Amino acid sequence: MKWIYGKQDFKTLSRGQENCYLLTNGLGGFSSLTMTGSVTRNDHALLMACTKAPNHRYNLIHRLKEEIRIGEEKQILSAQEFADGTKEEGYQHLSAFSFEDTPVWRWETKGVRIRKEIGMTQQENTVAVVYEMKNQSLFDAELVVTPFLQFVRKGEDLTEEQVFERKGNTVSSDGLTLYFETDGEILPEEQTETYYYSYDACDGRRESGTAKAVLKIRMQVPAGERRTLSIVCSMEQGRNDAQAVIAETKKYRKALEEKAGFADPMAKVLVKSAAQFVADRESTGGKTILAGFPFFEDWGRDTMIALPGVCISTGQYETAKEILRTFAANERDGLMPNLFPEGKNEPRYNTVDAALLFINCVYLYYQASGDMDFVKEVWPVMERIITKYREGTRHGIRMEEDGLIRAGESLDQVTWMDVRVGEILPTPRHGKPVEINAYWYNALRIMEIFASELGLEYTGYGVLADRTRTSFREQFWNEERGCLKDLVSGTKADMQIRCNQIWAVSMPFTMLEKDQERQVVRTVYEKLYTPYGLRTLEEGDEEFHPFYGGEMIERDLAYHQGTVWTFPLGAYYLAYLKVCGYSEEAKEEVKEQLEVMESAMREGCIGQLPEIYDGGNPSSSKGCFAQAWSVGEILRVYEAVK
Repeated sequence: MKWIYGKQDFKTLSRGQENCYLLTNGLGGFSSLTMTGSVTRNDHALLMACTKAPNHRYNLIHRLKEEIRIGEEKQILSAQEFADGTKEEGYQHLSAFSFEDTPVWRWETKGVRIRKEIGMTQQENTVAVVYEMKNQSLFDAELVVTPFLQFVRKGEDLTEEQVFERKGNTVSSDGLTLYFETDGEILPEEQTETYYYSYDACDGRRESGTAKAVLKIRMQVPAGERRTLSIVCSMEQGRNDAQAVIAETKKYRKALEEKAGFADPMAKVLVKSAAQFVADRESTGGKTILAGFPFFEDWGRDTMIALPGVCISTGQYETAKEILRTFAANERDGLMPNLFPEGKNEPRYNTVDAALLFINCVYLYYQASGDMDFVKEVWPVMERIITKYREGTRHGIRMEEDGLIRAGESLDQVTWMDVRVGEILPTPRHGKPVEINAYWYNALRIMEIFASELGLEYTGYGVLADRTRTSFREQFWNEERGCLKDLVSGTKADMQIRCNQIWAVSMPFTMLEKDQERQVVRTVYEKLYTPYGLRTLEEGDEEFHPFYGGEMIERDLAYHQGTVWTFPLGAYYLAYLKVCGYSEEAKEEVKEQLEVMESAMREGCIGQLPEIYDGGNPSSSKGCFAQAWSVGEILRVYEAVK
């Protein structure tokens, strides 16, 4: 599917900066700029390299300045807001921007047409830019491209003391070296720019940053002629074929689409978007899933939620197995890492859901692949998870006599609603969280099935599951409101209507009566549903926050207090299909509702789904502009209706 934007989409520079593209390299590195070519975040970059996968990332080339001379007249093609209030407004000459497998810009001015395309190589810190210029004017023309460099860790800013050393086509700074291979003319240049980051400023992040130029690249095009300028920017020496890099980018993305086998155009786009989150993890020697761009790293919980859609629904079974094997090797005390180590740091195990979702992922992988050998391989790990949850493990995680799981103590935040602001826990959820007990029951039933298929003697998983189901129905059902309590804790939080209850219906094995499941789906639709995601709290609650933005403390206090999250929408649609018996009528209704996802994927990061929206009026994406579990969960819905 090709996304096309015309001049009406960038009537102003502000409008033109609403959307961006994303290319990734499978190492954690990426290329991402707005559709006008500007940077509106300190994390935007033509080349964000990764020297140790997936999190040692460096902003090497922040942006490109592009100028054209036609005869004696000079014009700016690039666009950018600067900290002093000035602007480059080359977007006024931009006739179109498109993105399918690569971003493409087209400018037309004074009888000259310029086309620009970018590609990124997998498993390398390499980006290629190709300009095609057709000079139909009566004058000779000249294109000048100036790369502005930072060579700093992602999120940091250039300092006055930083020195760039250029030797020919090579630039070095702070131990990093970048090679520029081009068929254009490389000339010396000395410029410094300070940018205004409008999309960081609105969230209270650093609102300005600096970059330097030490070279520029020139191409001359006589009147009536057509010429191409190719530029390869790489940490690998000898990479000089820009057209090959672009062709590799397209071939790689097309292969992903073909392997997944979806017919729906939107699903095909999401398949390619899903692959952008998969990266190497050098510290474990395996693959991982990055939670979101441009901010997040790889987290255990996010991985276990995203993996079924990102890997299994797309047919990437070996990748799924590799990720699960990595987590299995790092299980401790029945828990899965929520944050993997960097350097000599130890993994963090502050999550109650990742281990239970690991068992679910193994089951979904087995269902899709039939790989019982892998089930045998990780069976001891799954046994330890159940044993430790029954006996008790870190962070107050333990099974009580009623068969339900209790979790959380002190300032621990171990569910996905995990914000902590100093000593403030906006959503503590200490006690028995609804989705954790849904995951627990689901895991027990899966263990019962696996034990039988492995030919093991009676293990008691089914008996324990029965006890859990009885207690869950008794303690969680809210007859008055026709839904589930969010928590069993003896606090007012128990009765809040939140989206967490939807997983008690959408999981493979669930505990409620059919009529109760229908009531949950109905209540979630009435109180929490929006076309772009589910609200985390109903609007009528006194703690509801309609807006997400401002300084970090303001954002954190709103994060799970009504803010719309896209990823639970997947569980809602799966639950809806389930209670409707997967009828053709229900499938058609879900397909129709999914059509609005096209508008979500046109806005923000093109072809991607974001992390969150405002709770009051969810119209503009916020948080990460590309979120793994959002893409993965909606892909599972497309798989269910295809």
